[in-house]
Amino acid sequence: MALRNLDIDLLRCFVTIADTGSFTRAGERLGRTQSAISLQLKRLEEQVGRTLFQRSPRSLSMTADGSRLIGPARQILRLNDATMAEMFEPDIAGSVRVGVPEDFATAHLPSVLSAFTEAHPLVELEVTCDLTLNLIERFHAGAFDLVLIKRQPTQERQDGVRVWREPLVWVARDRQSAADFARVPLVVSPEPCVYRKRATEALDAMGRPWRVAYTSTSLAGSLSAVRAGLGITVLPLEMVPSGLATAGEDVGLPPLYDTEIALLEAPGLSDTAHLLAQHIIAALERGA
Repeated sequence: MALRNLDIDLLRCFVTIADTGSFTRAGERLGRTQSAISLQLKRLEEQVGRTLFQRSPRSLSMTADGSRLIGPARQILRLNDATMAEMFEPDIAGSVRVGVPEDFATAHLPSVLSAFTEAHPLVELEVTCDLTLNLIERFHAGAFDLVLIKRQPTQERQDGVRVWREPLVWVARDRQSAADFARVPLVVSPEPCVYRKRATEALDAMGRPWRVAYTSTSLAGSLSAVRAGLGITVLPLEMVPSGLATAGEDVGLPPLYDTEIALLEAPGLSDTAHLLAQHIIAALERGA
């Protein structure tokens, strides 16, 4: 029986469809049209003699044969990419230490970092999630090569490069619950926390009483408390999950305005870390 070879480009297309769950998003990631992605998948299915995805107008799911192929496909791509990097980019290697606020890491950063490690498989990332003020302290102590921090937009010159900006909003279980309290029950992260400070200062400025009702070190814990009706919290607008409601001045809460994310680079940065910094800036500027 003659040996048959799998096409790397077709495997990459297959894995990208599996990762994104969409022909359109796979095309955006790979720089191809949706029709080109469909054609590549068809070619791979013909090559292996199996149907890899079950498709309908509203859903896309992997078949049993697709599930059998996805693991080996990832291994082949990792080996291919590592080999190409070793041959053509031997200097793009090493470890980069990155500090990130948890909520921003959850919402925006995984796809950005994934794209970088796929392009440069010899690079090892060490990502730490923490509160912004802790990240800044540790950055100045030399713990990170790069750090993303939340900060207040201002006309004054600030350190770092702004990479993201979006409005902050009050988030409650429902709009009515946000109006029911004489003292606003806050669901917050432990001090020091930029959003906690923004919330309490805004309430103090309008003279509205408040109390800390629930403190959580994780975004998931805070959202669970809000869903249970234990209080309200502050989030960037884009991060408000379905099932929760935004609230504002119509229920007696003050405006919170925008927040922004900035990237700080440590002195004496390696070429690899600097390349990652440029990648983060470019990727987030496209998405902002």
